Amino acid sequence: MNLYEKLNILSDAAKYDVACTSSGVDRKGDGTGMGNCEKAGICHSFSADGRCISLLKILFTNECIFDCKYCVNRSSNDVIRTSFTPDEVCKLTMEFYRRNYIEGLFLSSGILKSPDYTMELIYATLYKLRKECNFQGYIHVKAIPGASQELIQKVGYLTDRMSVNLELPTQESLRLLAPHKSRKNILTPMRLVQEKRKENRQELTVYRHAPQFVPAGQSTQMIIGATPETDFQIMQVTEALYQKFELKRVFYSAFVPVNEDKALPVKTDSGPPLLREHRLYQADWLLRYYQFHVDELLDEENPNFNVLMDPKCDWAVRHLEEFPIEVNRADYHMLLRVPGIGYRSASRIVKARRLGTVDFADLKKMGVVLKRALYFITCSGKMMYPVRMDQDYITRNILDGKERLPDSVIGMNYRQLSLFDDVRFSGDSFAMEGSGKCAENLCLS
Repeated sequence: MNLYEKLNILSDAAKYDVACTSSGVDRKGDGTGMGNCEKAGICHSFSADGRCISLLKILFTNECIFDCKYCVNRSSNDVIRTSFTPDEVCKLTMEFYRRNYIEGLFLSSGILKSPDYTMELIYATLYKLRKECNFQGYIHVKAIPGASQELIQKVGYLTDRMSVNLELPTQESLRLLAPHKSRKNILTPMRLVQEKRKENRQELTVYRHAPQFVPAGQSTQMIIGATPETDFQIMQVTEALYQKFELKRVFYSAFVPVNEDKALPVKTDSGPPLLREHRLYQADWLLRYYQFHVDELLDEENPNFNVLMDPKCDWAVRHLEEFPIEVNRADYHMLLRVPGIGYRSASRIVKARRLGTVDFADLKKMGVVLKRALYFITCSGKMMYPVRMDQDYITRNILDGKERLPDSVIGMNYRQLSLFDDVRFSGDSFAMEGSGKCAENLCLS
């Protein structure tokens, strides 16, 4: 195959790997190479179907010795197989970066021959990209479960972020849908990355110019809806990953039925469980930034999130005994629990009230969403409007506001986005029409 044909196949095969993440690292280029990893340097353009397109997201190969029932690249599927060479990945990355189409590389892979063999190829690719091509931009690599610790360590010094896909929430689900994988093989490299990052931080305090090991941290991904776990079980796994493995992000991927198998859910007209994925991301945000715990959001009696309200609003209307709170006296922790008050606006409130009394006009200027917060706060002992502290009344009024889900959730389809609609290929060479990225870039920091 020529390079264009490989790119079509291996970019399409990578579409189910979630990679919408900012760099998380502020390493500057040294002026001798190409690219840098400034915090605002990894910009993300989002297409109409919500997919991030600023990273060159590809598989090294779609050949795989495993037969995971949910995967389009499983060994038993009759699909066209191909692989890049390290030189081809370097050529694509450098040429697209020079044309300002991408600002980093996301490299995953099927398992070719064995985990160690595949990891060696990935290492050879990154070594050439970093040392020979002198690429200093952002690189996110998927580690191969079962690969040797030595190979993972070598790759860790060449990449910015590394992730190992958890795939499914429980060992039972893995045994059912991915019998060739085990929780041990997945968690072992996670623990290795965690421990090596701790050692590396201590080393950097002594030797400032020591090479950094996975400086942007590690993440993982779970498939949602392929197995019968509740939201409560999924969020318990998520909380444990954050606490025990110091992960930066847990990504959730709504199950897309690409294979027919009796062990998989039957395909329905409702499509992938995108609303459920959206609620899990909202709850994940509460765990990471709003000091919530899973047991506060869900329990055995209420194991799934409310489909009508976001998890924070749902918690607030179920705990009206905590409200209303006085914004001029409440501590930061309690301000975070008010619907409509974010962690930034909570910080602004705490700072502003040192200088004087905060009123509703001030809150609006600080970015507080008063149409939600007004039911739960007072300013100088007064509510914004007369409000009856009744769960049904507040729920009805919040829902009348018609919470609007993001466009990425409503009407989302799973057509693979082509990064290169304006690319002309001829054999192994290619040329591009136009220049620059999409007009709409979102910088995540």
